[in-house]
Amino acid sequence: MSESNLPAELVMLKYIAPYGIFKHGPVKVLAHTQTRFQTLDILDSGILGKILLLDNSLQSCTSDEFLYHEPLVQPSCICHGAPESVLVLGGGEGATVREVLKWKSVKRVVMVDIDEEAVELCRKFMPEMSKGSFEDLRTELIIGDAFEFFDKSNEKWDIIISDLTEPVEEGISAKLFTKEYFERCASALKPGGFFAMHSGPVSPTEIGMLHVRLANTLREVFGNILHYTSYIPSFGATWGFVMGRPDGAIVIPDCRETDKILAECTNGDFKMLDGQALPGVMCTPKYVRQAVENETGVFSLAAPPDFRFIEVKEELGYRYLKK
Repeated sequence: MSESNLPAELVMLKYIAPYGIFKHGPVKVLAHTQTRFQTLDILDSGILGKILLLDNSLQSCTSDEFLYHEPLVQPSCICHGAPESVLVLGGGEGATVREVLKWKSVKRVVMVDIDEEAVELCRKFMPEMSKGSFEDLRTELIIGDAFEFFDKSNEKWDIIISDLTEPVEEGISAKLFTKEYFERCASALKPGGFFAMHSGPVSPTEIGMLHVRLANTLREVFGNILHYTSYIPSFGATWGFVMGRPDGAIVIPDCRETDKILAECTNGDFKMLDGQALPGVMCTPKYVRQAVENETGVFSLAAPPDFRFIEVKEELGYRYLKK
């Protein structure tokens, strides 16, 4: 179909490489506002469902968000086996909390998000994302800064999930991708606890934007990490995730044990993950593993990440250009 025939009010462009663009034509604007912290748009895209954009960056689509939120949340919960207390940092749509609440063992989940207006607009225009999670009696929503949250709370958690917007130097989340932030998260875990977060795209043309140095930063803090991937069509990219554990190796249960855990310990409402799918998600490509193994740099408050800039890494067999 030619672009001139798209029944769209606007055309959305997303850079997926220095010279690669993902293009989509939404059919209706459901919400558009400038919150205290960021520009927010919620669009009806037609085939992709509803789209959430923050500062013009695509965050999630209702048609395929499960390909992001299930891998973000479930592997660490499966490894733990019976999480009772979970802290979600970010996650304004409520889908991350929704995934946590699938576990019968969960007694308390706290979500900390800095942008109250964004949370409320997602609840109003994208209720299929949270599916009543904010009304669940186990859920507590705190409007505040995720970095500063640890200054006010001494509570310990079985699982901590960091679900934040991509970091840019002047943005609200850059400090939440640094060693200092991860040290706060690690100190707030109970014995046997897990930390998990997304880590950006991992294609050969994008891996240097965030994933490699972020994974190494987490390795510096937690000691034990496992990084893995999921392809997300609306992102136009294979997306990375990292789990960290400060007090032991991360062991993924085999297929039968995973199915047993999910059948006995959850409500079973999964579209992506089961005992057969989980090992595939964990099969990280060789070039990604090698890039992380060879990385020596870390993100810090003094040297935070900036998602817009791409490092030159010719020795890895591909070349990045500075934006």
